[in-house]
Amino acid sequence: MAKAAPFRALRTALAPLALLSGAKSFRDNPVLGSRRLNRLGLHVGRIRLADAITAQRRWRLGRRITAADRQHYAEQGYVIRENLLPPEQFEALRREIFGSAWPRLEMRQGNAITRRVPLDRARLRGSHPELERLLASREIRNLIRYVAGTGAEPIFSLQAILAGLPRDRPDPQASLHADTFHSLAKAWFFLHDVAEDEGPFAYVPGSHRMTRERLAWERRQSLEAAEHPVTYHARGSFRVGPEDLAAMGLPQPRRFAVKANTLVIADTRGFHGRTASHHPTCRVEIYAALRRNPYLPWNGLDPLALPWVRDRIGSLQLAALQRLQPLGLAKMPWKPAGQGPIDAGL
Repeated sequence: MAKAAPFRALRTALAPLALLSGAKSFRDNPVLGSRRLNRLGLHVGRIRLADAITAQRRWRLGRRITAADRQHYAEQGYVIRENLLPPEQFEALRREIFGSAWPRLEMRQGNAITRRVPLDRARLRGSHPELERLLASREIRNLIRYVAGTGAEPIFSLQAILAGLPRDRPDPQASLHADTFHSLAKAWFFLHDVAEDEGPFAYVPGSHRMTRERLAWERRQSLEAAEHPVTYHARGSFRVGPEDLAAMGLPQPRRFAVKANTLVIADTRGFHGRTASHHPTCRVEIYAALRRNPYLPWNGLDPLALPWVRDRIGSLQLAALQRLQPLGLAKMPWKPAGQGPIDAGL
């Protein structure tokens, strides 16, 4: 750990530079977590500036999706596609996925396990044609980019969520929360039906909008966040309760108990979470995420979009985390879980 000390000192010295990045941790950055600066409007100012730049990027991306999708996102904070694929194509995709052995990674959070496989197109080429075709879909990529408000490259994974496992600690992702202060996108393409009692994804409609009430709430959180007892909250992923939603004029969350072959793409700066499951459940899905520095004025110039990188993006991201963790510059929460079916043991 002594080797990491110089890097921690460098990170502290460079803390002010994080103001024009997606950095969000109030606890780990003395500038972002400064009560005095946030009382003067630092956190709210970062939100307003990010929103103004994101709006310009999103406007340019809007021509690539339908007016109905643009309106639905503006009102609700997510878009949804039921029966995304023709039935025969969807069944072929399922056979490819459930009939293959995958190099799995796992992360445990409370009584839930997330099992994930990076989906690199270079690895899939020639062996999983339906999966490769889905990941190359221009429609899906355009929707993800619009919701995220950036033209950058989404990262796709195969994912299984095991929830309601025997353990005393609850799943922290079952608490309604916002991922960060600026727009980003997460997507789930469900490979089987998800019932009401099977831990479905939940989202508070309209909570992606920074209304006057939401900004006032954000300001109050910023004054106390650095000392908040919940680590996720202190690091900028604010937790929200029913009384907070009521004060902001927001409705109760919608639960996405959906049929297989449904795609949901949500701006997860809106309040969301996994619904708590009181018995062992699982869901298997193709998952995607897109987050980029919110202060970049352009949609292109993404190094992850370079052809060689784009086809190996998931593996390269994991390799970077593994190299940066010993230096104290990143955390690697994923543990190898062997080669096998994505739903083994479920």
